[in-house]
Amino acid sequence: MIKLIASRIRAFFKSFQLTITLLVLLMCLVVLCTLAQVEMGTAGAVNAYMRSFFVWRQFAALPFPLPVFPGGALVGLLLTINLIVKTMDIKLIWSRAGMWLIHVGLVVLFAGEFVAGMMQVDTNMSIEVGQTVNYVQSYKHMELAVMDVTDPAWDEVYSVPDTLLAKGGAIAIPGTPITLKVKRYFPNAELTTLVPGAAPSMATAGVGINASVVEAPVVSADNDMNQTSAFIEPMAGGRSYGTWLVSVALGAPQSFTHEGRTYALSMRLRREYLPYAFTLKQFRHDLYPGTDIAKNFSSLVQVVNPSQKESREVLIYMNQPLRYEGKTFYQASFGKNDTLSILSVVENPGWLLPYVSCVLVSLGLLVHFAIVLRRSLKRRQDQKES
Repeated sequence: MIKLIASRIRAFFKSFQLTITLLVLLMCLVVLCTLAQVEMGTAGAVNAYMRSFFVWRQFAALPFPLPVFPGGALVGLLLTINLIVKTMDIKLIWSRAGMWLIHVGLVVLFAGEFVAGMMQVDTNMSIEVGQTVNYVQSYKHMELAVMDVTDPAWDEVYSVPDTLLAKGGAIAIPGTPITLKVKRYFPNAELTTLVPGAAPSMATAGVGINASVVEAPVVSADNDMNQTSAFIEPMAGGRSYGTWLVSVALGAPQSFTHEGRTYALSMRLRREYLPYAFTLKQFRHDLYPGTDIAKNFSSLVQVVNPSQKESREVLIYMNQPLRYEGKTFYQASFGKNDTLSILSVVENPGWLLPYVSCVLVSLGLLVHFAIVLRRSLKRRQDQKES
């Protein structure tokens, strides 16, 4: 009975009908994902359609979302299983070497996409000419930075991610006597000046005293950014320092003093500090003569890595990224009258897998065609001799 069930499962996963069905579903997902980018942005659409096991929809009559279509992760997983089972049916003989290489190459390609979907981290580095930067920042995720700015030469920075703020409650800041009590959190909000007669703000300290905060729908389009905000109450030594409004919409940090040490609060894009630094020496934005069409974007950066005793200049330009310490730096955009360079930073442990896949598939095709050609030539030779 068990053998019969296993045989049927194996027959199902290696069936040609399953392959065709999955390929049709994959094409449908590509179309749906492309259309969804108008409202959700590229990253939002890819995460919702291609890198999830199901496409979810929220219906007004239900308090929870429902799966309405298989996602790219599920389709890709089934395609991988389908391909592996088909590969196992190929005999381990020389005449099938090309087919083995092709199938293994395709499995590696699918594996590369899974690694990218699960482990790839996309950030960016904004750096002005003459500026030195030692961190990358997220495109969408926020953090509350609690900074000890007492020493004018050095800031101690403690980060509270937005996911932790969203849970509310009390958050102890390691290495400090400060505990933050989150009174209210807004994934996205609109801030306006408090008008006369309006309800008072929750804030009792800082600029938030005169601000009105209204929760807004979360945005996901590429060019939109959520104005993440929160009302927090710093506490230390049994003393409250009032309720503060922290928001991405506020330009400058706000500060308070506890036992002679000054702490600043700032809601900002989440940062990852690096053990090395980039200094932008020069940025070029070249145009084709007589047009406004971009010919080249390039950033000449000085890379300084004290741990490696390294200091060198590197030119990053279109189609020529810098791969360094597990990250790839691409020239992405610019601003401030060509004095600001924006580098897209990608960390993908599986970035080599697609290249390996292409080599294996190409080699497999060459081997397969060589074997078929040799067989054909031998058949012709045999016919002539007979």
